[in-house]
Amino acid sequence: MLAGTLAFGLCAAPGGTRAQDAAPPQEGAAEASAGARTVLRSPVLVIDSERLFSGSGFGQQLADELEARAAEIAAENRRIEAALAEEERQLTERRAELAPQAFRDLADAFDEKVSRLRRERDQAAQGLGQDSEAIRRQFLSAVEPVLDRLMQDAGAAVILERRSVFVTREAVDITDEAIARIDATLLSGAAEDAAPTEEAPAAPATEEGGVTAPTEGAATGTTPAPDETEAD
Repeated sequence: MLAGTLAFGLCAAPGGTRAQDAAPPQEGAAEASAGARTVLRSPVLVIDSERLFSGSGFGQQLADELEARAAEIAAENRRIEAALAEEERQLTERRAELAPQAFRDLADAFDEKVSRLRRERDQAAQGLGQDSEAIRRQFLSAVEPVLDRLMQDAGAAVILERRSVFVTREAVDITDEAIARIDATLLSGAAEDAAPTEEAPAAPATEEGGVTAPTEGAATGTTPAPDETEAD
């Protein structure tokens, strides 16, 4: 859970200056980050960490990856269940033609196989739960610089989890602003990293450095037209 982990403290300025006594940032500093809006200056801010994850495009991107893995596990469980049901049906049909001891041996082997597969699927489900916690930690680690910048813009010393605060003003709730900045910073950054870069066209070869430029028509294999003076 993200609740209770979103508390960021600003280090004291050199000389022991407290955060609330520090000089205010220069005009326009609150808009330095892309898409940033004016933030109420307050030493204390609150945030809804669950909505921060579920309401941000970046958080949903991570959640979608987890859901895809969960769907894969569920599909594999259904496939294994169907295969075991068919194997059990075939074993039951063979019972009449098998000696009692032979059937018992096959039945015991089948039961052992079912137990082994059940343990494996339980481990897969446990791994999915661990992945869920890992994704939450990954999200928190990725958004921490964005929240830290929000604190600087607001002159805040701490961000508290909203659900742990008894009474608060809506003006100090930065959840919506944080979501906007997270998506503007992390989603656009991911898109830029994924976008292929176009290579600049190679410069035509010249005679400098011992490389002779290709004659006109060489690329198409055609012979250049003769000079008019030579034709005369």
